[in-house]
Amino acid sequence: MSITIDDDVLSRWLPFRALTGAEPGALPLYCLPHAGGAASAFRAWQGKVPGVAVQPVQPPGRESRHREPPYQRMPPMVSDLADAVLADVETSAAGRRYALYGHSLGAIVAFELVREIRRRGGPQPVHLFVSGSDAPHLTYEAGPPVGGMSREQVVALLRTLGGTPEWLLADPGALEMILPAVQADFTVKETYRYEPEPPLDVPLTAMPSDADPRVASAKVAGWEALTGGPFELHPFEGGHFAVFEQAGRTQAIVAEALRPWA
Repeated sequence: MSITIDDDVLSRWLPFRALTGAEPGALPLYCLPHAGGAASAFRAWQGKVPGVAVQPVQPPGRESRHREPPYQRMPPMVSDLADAVLADVETSAAGRRYALYGHSLGAIVAFELVREIRRRGGPQPVHLFVSGSDAPHLTYEAGPPVGGMSREQVVALLRTLGGTPEWLLADPGALEMILPAVQADFTVKETYRYEPEPPLDVPLTAMPSDADPRVASAKVAGWEALTGGPFELHPFEGGHFAVFEQAGRTQAIVAEALRPWA
């Protein structure tokens, strides 16, 4: 299949598209951030995975897209993202091969992206990596909706999860910039409902953390039921952002899994 979108739109989704730090023909790895997160979460990974062109994905409502309204529901986000990924894959020197990595909310988005591309008859990724997330059919959000929380409650939640610099949480002006995306992203997660479909035919690697306050390791293992391809589980010690705090190990796991294609 062939998808064509405006180059400006594609550049908004993939702001570091020309700065991967990888050799020509490297395998694209599209990386989707956590709730409230942005492409910069994966910027430091570029050039760190041999044979792989790390492509951080930038959802609207943050950083270079802060003037655009963020999504509040999963289907339109996944549909628009599928357009961007398929358009980029079609022009890739890697021959329509690619991989996906998603952290937290990004893991669910990546999973639904694979299913959307499959429904369209597009090329499936050579590998799907997920971290910081229960399996989609087991996930649920307990407690009050984050979209309806006060600023103080959202800040307390972000402190519990870690990963957000304290200087940012203490700066009212900076908070005004990030809170709309944070609350919109949590609304995407809170309104998400898994719909059964046949298992993926894609190798899948899941990376749980043993001290993650929002994700149960047993539910991360549930990802295995969602693919008929090979499945690997790589546990980490640490909290919700352990895969970033131990980036060298994470990148090594990704590199080893993608070695046949990179």
